Amino acid sequence: MTTVTTNTTRLIRLPEVLHKTGYKKSWIYRLISENRFPKPIKLGARSVAFIEIEVDKWISDTISNSRTAS
Repeated sequence: MTTVTTNTTRLIRLPEVLHKTGYKKSWIYRLISENRFPKPIKLGARSVAFIEIEVDKWISDTISNSRTAS
């Protein structure tokens, strides 16, 4: 029997990051500059994308931190 492992890394653009987080562009880039949000990767001269799993982990960690801080 052959086992197929699908380990795909999905790149997402800024509009999807904004939708997932509920933040505005300026706030995302402020968090990035403070090393509090995953940095995007450069795709081209004027194009960047975020690694979806890193953004999802950041969201999960933010929720966890919020729940334990209360």
